[in-house]
Order: sequence, then C-alpha cells, then structure tokens
Amino acid sequence: MYEDKTLICKECGNEFVFTAGEQEFYAEKGFVNEPQRCKACRDARKSAARPEREMFTAICANCGKEAKIPFKPREDRPVYCSECFAAMKGDK
Repeated sequence: MYEDKTLICKECGNEFVFTAGEQEFYAEKGFVNEPQRCKACRDARKSAARPEREMFTAICANCGKEAKIPFKPREDRPVYCSECFAAMKGDK
C-alpha cells in the first residue's frame, strides 16, 4: 500500500527516506503532513529544547568512590554510585 519516499530535510538539505512503515504509522496516528526534517535534525531539535541537566559530585556511602548524580546531595541522606545503587536495588 505504501512505498518508501525520498524527502529533502528542510534543516540540513540532505535526502532522507520516509519509509512505508513510517507512512503507515503516520496514517494510523492521523498525521496529515509528511516529516520535514531527517531523524538527525529532529533529534537535535528536540535535545536543543531541553536544558542541560546539572550534575553534582558526591562520594558513595557504600564503596567510597566518586559518583556523578543529577541532584544536590544532602548531608542527612546517603548517596550511592550507580553500581552500588543497582546492587542494593537488586537485593530487594
């Protein structure tokens, strides 16, 4: 029913393929317009709208290694590195 189409990205000017599967998905969702940007430009546009997440440094309460965390650590709560956190989460 659908056939792959080659479209031109309005952002970078490169050609990209609007596959038959993507066309079917667009039709199922009721979208009437074809995509105007290639996948790379769509992804770049989405990530540009999102602010960069601030990361904080803390010391793991279990193993003592330095850990990067997406929240400001508090003195009254322990912080764990990803390995220790995953190990503790798996125990429950």
